[in-house]
Amino acid sequence: MVESMYKYMKVGLIHFMAYPSTMKGEGPIRETIRSIAKDDYFNAIEITWIKDPQTRKEVKALLDTSHMTVAYGAQPRLLTTGLNINDINEEGRLKAVATLKEGIDEAYEMGAAGMAFLSGKYDENTKEEAYQALVKSTRELCSYAKEKGNLRIALEVFDYDIDKKSIIGPVQLAKRYAEEITAEFDNFGLLVDLSHLPLLRETAEESILPIRDYIVHAHMGNCVVKDPSLPAYGDAHPRFGFPGGENDVDELVEYLRVLMDIGFLNTKNPPIVSFEVKPFGDEDPEIVIANAKRTLNEAWAKL
Repeated sequence: MVESMYKYMKVGLIHFMAYPSTMKGEGPIRETIRSIAKDDYFNAIEITWIKDPQTRKEVKALLDTSHMTVAYGAQPRLLTTGLNINDINEEGRLKAVATLKEGIDEAYEMGAAGMAFLSGKYDENTKEEAYQALVKSTRELCSYAKEKGNLRIALEVFDYDIDKKSIIGPVQLAKRYAEEITAEFDNFGLLVDLSHLPLLRETAEESILPIRDYIVHAHMGNCVVKDPSLPAYGDAHPRFGFPGGENDVDELVEYLRVLMDIGFLNTKNPPIVSFEVKPFGDEDPEIVIANAKRTLNEAWAKL
């Protein structure tokens, strides 16, 4: 593609994946966000919970200065606590809803344009019950967000039987769910992730075309799924080019092509498309980030 990618999308980075020591809302949050804010390759950033109010205040000042679009990833609020938004136990479901409502409050505080979350584990015998619990929770979250402003709520589509084992899940159930929620709420959409496609055993077209009308956000990344004995097996988001990995330049080209074909990548309202890459072992986060940038540069040139 000859035209600049910035004409079609806001290139983002998921801060808490690139710097996983910050995933629990603690650690070197301000310093690492500052490092990203200084890099003009990125015009979007995805942050998560920041437990210390003073650190939140300092990060907010950094982000205001940076002129980056901010998104809020609430996935760590569930993944690091074991809470399940589609828990068929009502007490458990309400705890998950409560932490995500806190995430909505924090997203507004930080000036985020949207907040993303994920569905939880389920039992095949009570799958429909879990699905209905998810719908109920999502309605509560969308309603809560709408009362306070224009924050967009997005559910990220994850694997359903390998690693996270989330109910959403396979594309047809994602479509049913999105249709049901968007019939009532205009502040909801789906988040797709290149790194999850091999885990879902779906191609880019298979995973994206049926839900094309509901996609509001996208991630770029890699995974290892060929053999459970391989390092970084599952949903570990290793760097592009990782041994045994599924996604590299060619797969990213195809993913971007499909997103371009459906009009998701566009010049009128460029969406956030973020790297979700995580250092493996003792890898240097800054080199992993540079790897991702090189991969996108090459993919865009081939698009």
